[in-house]
Amino acid sequence: MLNTEALFSDCDTLGLFDWKGALSSLLEERTSDQAHGDLAKWKEIVRQLPTAPREAIPADADVVAISSDGVSTEETARIQSLLKGLLPWRKGPFNILGVDLDAEWRSNLKWNRIRRSIEPLDGRNILDVGCGNGYYAFRMKSAGAARIIGVDPTILFICQFLALIKMSGVKSVYALPLRLHELPTGSQAFDTTFSMGVLYHQRDPIEHLTQLRNTLRPGGEIVLETLVLPGDKPTVLRPEGRYARMRNVWHLPTVPTLESWLDQAGLKNTRVADVSQTTVAEQRTTPWMPFESLAESLDSDDASLTIEGLPCPTRAVLICNAP
Repeated sequence: MLNTEALFSDCDTLGLFDWKGALSSLLEERTSDQAHGDLAKWKEIVRQLPTAPREAIPADADVVAISSDGVSTEETARIQSLLKGLLPWRKGPFNILGVDLDAEWRSNLKWNRIRRSIEPLDGRNILDVGCGNGYYAFRMKSAGAARIIGVDPTILFICQFLALIKMSGVKSVYALPLRLHELPTGSQAFDTTFSMGVLYHQRDPIEHLTQLRNTLRPGGEIVLETLVLPGDKPTVLRPEGRYARMRNVWHLPTVPTLESWLDQAGLKNTRVADVSQTTVAEQRTTPWMPFESLAESLDSDDASLTIEGLPCPTRAVLICNAP
């Protein structure tokens, strides 16, 4: 299912010689049919999708597009039917061999807010924590990154990624069904590590930030995107129960508190790249994610509040460096 031969070859190039021994059995376990009740079905969908005859890195554009040249209308319809079997698609947009795939998140908006503030990605080796189906990894590759390794525990998203990789042929881009803490320690090989939409799901934010720091070479860059509480005073909101109908949102810090956490984790040169309120123009229900979305998570009478009566989702991007 995973191209582990290519993965571990790239790991060796990065000096991550212990990853093969540490991760081979775990990856085999996570991708076995017994790992999820629908995994055999999702694997079969990926198997039936066409294989790219050669590597085709998408152009650096908002829509990650895999060319439909030479693909018949009938084949496009077949591909669309197969990709519908991998619903819901959370991140996008994509155009896959003529199939317009409008995901729940218009992830290009977030990427455009981020990329203007980060180091150029040309030739960089990247770790993408919480990579989802790989939308951002494709954007990183299009921007010139050398190697991208993503980790995400949701096996459906990994299958979506594998479908996209199979049809594009893009090399040295990987998505692994793992969590950050499952990677071997001492993996200080990456030039840039992204953590987007992950921190607020961690009970111990300092631990997560420290783990991120420990993936970087000296001076490497962390790109952190997370939910925050509006305000300029150091404080943290810890929701009881759900937040915007999401489980396991353990903390919403203000930006000053987030900056303090980064400092406690041993990171430096922290700068705030963006603070934006999430709107229904960016996150919404679509035919490719036909379930309830942000609109149903907000107070119907006051969109500045969630249905729990808390401040509506606001996300910040902070960038910092390893010592």
